[in-house]
Amino acid sequence: MLETDLLAEIESQLPKSHSWIDGDPPSCAFSDCRFRWHRASNEMERMAQKGTATFANPDDYGAAIRSATVKVIVTAGGDFNARLTWLDFGDLHVLRGHENLPRIGFFSLSPAQTFVSFPTKAGVPLTYGGIGLRFGDVVFHGRGERMHQRTNGEYQWGLISLPPERLAAYNKALTGTSIATPREGRILRPSRSDAKRLLGLHSRICRLAETRHELIANPEVARALEQELIHALVNCLTVGDAGGNLKKRRHHADIMVRFEDALAAHGDPHLNLPALCSAIGVPERTLRACCTEFLGMSPTRYHLLRRLNMVRSALRRADPETTSVAEIAREHQFLELGRFAVAYRTVFGEMPSSTLRSPRIKTA
Repeated sequence: MLETDLLAEIESQLPKSHSWIDGDPPSCAFSDCRFRWHRASNEMERMAQKGTATFANPDDYGAAIRSATVKVIVTAGGDFNARLTWLDFGDLHVLRGHENLPRIGFFSLSPAQTFVSFPTKAGVPLTYGGIGLRFGDVVFHGRGERMHQRTNGEYQWGLISLPPERLAAYNKALTGTSIATPREGRILRPSRSDAKRLLGLHSRICRLAETRHELIANPEVARALEQELIHALVNCLTVGDAGGNLKKRRHHADIMVRFEDALAAHGDPHLNLPALCSAIGVPERTLRACCTEFLGMSPTRYHLLRRLNMVRSALRRADPETTSVAEIAREHQFLELGRFAVAYRTVFGEMPSSTLRSPRIKTA
C-alpha cells in the first residue's frame, strides 16, 4: 500500500470531530471488544515517541537496541552501515533494523518485556537459534531470552515489545483465551494473511515514523495505529510452534549461552577448547556441532572474530595522531603483529592501519 493510501485509510477511520475519544473506538481498533476510552486517561493522552538513526559502528548499533543487550559480530569486510527506526506507543515499542553486512548477534532480552521479532524482507536468510526462518515466520521470544541470530548478507528485521501483562489482557479481550510469554523462544508460522497484515502494518508505521512525524504526533492517529498493530500481533501468536524438536533446541541454546559466558570470562587469546568444554560441561564434538548450527563456524573461528571485531571498534574510535595499531592490537592480546594484520585483512578486506586512518564517522 502506498503512503497516500495509508493516510487515506487512517483518515477514514477517524471521525472528523474525533468524537470517538469519549466513546467506543473505530471499527479498526477492537470495536468488538467493547473497550471504553476515556479522555482523562493519561495513557490515551500521551503522544508517540519516534526517531531514526544511522550507525557506522556495530557497538553503537547494538547499544541502541532498547530493552536488550546486543553484541554484534560482523563476519565480512566492508564499511558497516546500519539504520534503526523506532516508534513508542507508551510501553509498546516498535523497532526496525537494517544492516548492510553479514553478522552474528548475541541478544540478551529484558524479562520486563515480551518480544516478538520477524524478518521484514523476503529472500534474505536469517538463522535464529540454529534454525533458518522463512519470510512470514514470527519468533515469540522467551522471557529474558538469550539467543543468537545469524545473517549471511544485507538484512532487515522487525521487533515489537510490550509488557507481558498487557499482551495477556489484549489477547484475552480478543480471543477469550490466555497467553503467556513462553519459557523459551517459539518459531510461529501464522497464516499468510495474518503475517501479511502484521508485516504491512509494521512497515507502514516505521515509514510514517521516518517521514511523517506530524501525523504520528496526532494522538488519535497514534491510537488507531497502536490498536491495529496489537490486533495483528495477537492473531499471529495463536498458532503452534513450527520449530521442530523443542527439547533439543532448548538444550543446544543453553550450551551456546554457556559458551558465550565462558568466552566473556576468558582472558587468554588462545582458546583452549578442551578446557573450555570441561568448564561448560559439554563434549567438544557437541560444542562444535552447536557452533556450526548456530554460528555457521567453529568455536575457535568465532573466538577470533569476536576479538578482531573488538580491535576494529577500538581502531575506529581511536585518534590516529595519538594511537598506533600496535598499541591497540596488544591491548587486545594480539602479540604477533604480522599474523594479526594478515587475519584482520582476511576478515575485513583492509589493513588495520587503513581502519585507524579512516574518517571518524559519528552516529546520525
